[in-house]
Amino acid sequence: MKIILNNNSLFKSLRPFSDIGLVPTMGSIHRGHLSLINRSNRTCKKTIVSIFINPKQFNNRKDFKNYPKNINNDIKILKKTKKVDFLYIPKFKDVYNNNKKSNIKIIKKDKVLCAKYRGGHFEGVLDVMERLTNLVNPKKIFMGKKDYQQYFLIKNYLKNKYKTSIIPCKTIRDKSKIAFSSRNNHLDLNGIKKASFLSKSLIKLKRNLVNSKKIKQNLKIQIKYFEKLLKIKIEYLELRSIKNLKISNNVKGSRLFVAYYIDNVRLIDNF
Repeated sequence: MKIILNNNSLFKSLRPFSDIGLVPTMGSIHRGHLSLINRSNRTCKKTIVSIFINPKQFNNRKDFKNYPKNINNDIKILKKTKKVDFLYIPKFKDVYNNNKKSNIKIIKKDKVLCAKYRGGHFEGVLDVMERLTNLVNPKKIFMGKKDYQQYFLIKNYLKNKYKTSIIPCKTIRDKSKIAFSSRNNHLDLNGIKKASFLSKSLIKLKRNLVNSKKIKQNLKIQIKYFEKLLKIKIEYLELRSIKNLKISNNVKGSRLFVAYYIDNVRLIDNF
């Protein structure tokens, strides 16, 4: 695995290759990331992982400051896989190598779920993903479905601008049904138990919604139930179409999206 720390080295290293798979990360590598790497390995000749904690996508300074970081451990994990050809760890100036101000705006119909509650977040995500796509020029980008809205917006934003394909990959969960996430590192044992209970409950809930004629009302009741039982704050719990993220009244072709706080740790998932 070659570690790349600047753009000159990046361009020189990638120049001979055209079939490149990119796995963009913000570090704290976990099994979810490793599954994306495995998928890239199966379909592309070369795999590059990027680690860049993008300050532009944090709508909360404290959240950015507290985001889990352990670059040395990340490097050890990635080396051990023997499946990563290049690891790109750019500095801010490498990614934002010009002072051009982004004019990216999330349109009104897409300001749902996290885009509704995290002002400026996805504008920052789309900006950095366009910059990484320009720098790496990958044939494919691999993204997890746990961040389904992120995948949805990036795919729609990049599809008409680049030849790069955005490949969605299944959510990887541990035995307790919690989706792997860097933010899980901030949970204590009690928080993990709550997240596990909620995940298992929402998997069952989605199955039960098949026969529900009042899905929206049912979900409002469930929000109050979980908040009271687990002493957590649920930001949203909504059934939405996977095609356009519109509110859905039909479980088929839809996913149940949730964002919630456990002891000030914000987690998202979908089922």
